[in-house]
Amino acid sequence: MTYCLNSNCPNPSNPPSTKFCLTCGAKLLLRDRYRAVQPLGQGGMGRTFFAVDEDRLNAPCVIKQFFPQIQGTAALAKATELFQREAVQLLHLGEHPQIPSLYAYFEQDKRWYLVQELIDGPDLLDELKQQGAFSEHQIQSLLLDLLPILQFIHNNNVIHRDIKPDNILRRRKDNKLVLVDFGVAKEGTGTALAQMGTRAGTHGYAPLEQIRGGQAYPASDLYSLGVTCIQLLTAKMPDDLYDGMNARWVWKEQLAKQGKRTSPILAQILDKLLQELVRDRYQSATEVLQALQPNPLPSPPPKPPAAAQTPPSTRVQPGKFDPVSVDLEAIKTHFSQGQPGNPPPPASPPPKPSPTPANKPPGFDPIAAELEALRSEFGGES
Repeated sequence: MTYCLNSNCPNPSNPPSTKFCLTCGAKLLLRDRYRAVQPLGQGGMGRTFFAVDEDRLNAPCVIKQFFPQIQGTAALAKATELFQREAVQLLHLGEHPQIPSLYAYFEQDKRWYLVQELIDGPDLLDELKQQGAFSEHQIQSLLLDLLPILQFIHNNNVIHRDIKPDNILRRRKDNKLVLVDFGVAKEGTGTALAQMGTRAGTHGYAPLEQIRGGQAYPASDLYSLGVTCIQLLTAKMPDDLYDGMNARWVWKEQLAKQGKRTSPILAQILDKLLQELVRDRYQSATEVLQALQPNPLPSPPPKPPAAAQTPPSTRVQPGKFDPVSVDLEAIKTHFSQGQPGNPPPPASPPPKPSPTPANKPPGFDPIAAELEALRSEFGGES
């Protein structure tokens, strides 16, 4: 099918190979190559279509048609600026693998068009409707996948300003999350990345400084990310998770009603993302990533080296060394091990003992005699 992009056409559906609309006669191919196949959605500033690029073997893509549903010259000028800004942001940021690439941006028949990469996959709001509340593990995976994208755009002085489940798609081919809809993204200035301007964002997700003052910081996107997480975790809309009377988030109470809870670490991270004051939140995606990483266990202290042990046969009393006594003690040990019942260990043969008297008196001890002979020969003390 080919879909006619003339907003006033009463019957926009046409056969696939048609060049001109059979109902209104409008030209169907944009730039003689992009063919709209079917509508995907419509918002306040335009319509989105699934399309094919006939110059690239009918490769799939997305056409965004600028079609603002607003009145007034000033409002129309601002809407046009936002649409053009999305094209500029995609051109600069599309090099990231989790941000759609910009293919073309042009005007035709007094309408502005943006052609971008098609991300095949559901958004997180669809996932929530299909599978129910996310688990803690899924929320942690979401944060680890999305935070590097925010880190990238913030490092490029861009604030998204409209982070919510609808604007986060899960790409089917690799299960990666992709951040879309940069229509209200704002360029930052200076280190604060703050700029006064149009109040933008979605009620319930945008922080106070963005809704009231039109200011946007990296911490503003992180706040919206926190709201997205608690919505997916509880399967409740943001308004049901906020106690306006006491000005505080009650997502943990809602979770407890469902018989669930999160780990203290994740609860602490989400609570800090959701702080009302900008200064009380994480100031960068990098800080959140660091908080998500488990603290490494400290390495055990190395064991002190064992003290050198002096062999028993060489121990002497402090202040006095007797070499003869050392040798005698070694020989005596050797002979003692040679007695019956004590088999000697394999060792070098002992030195030949000096001849002993032929006539041994009663109670004669050959070992003691050998020791005494050695002591006399070397002049050892008795």
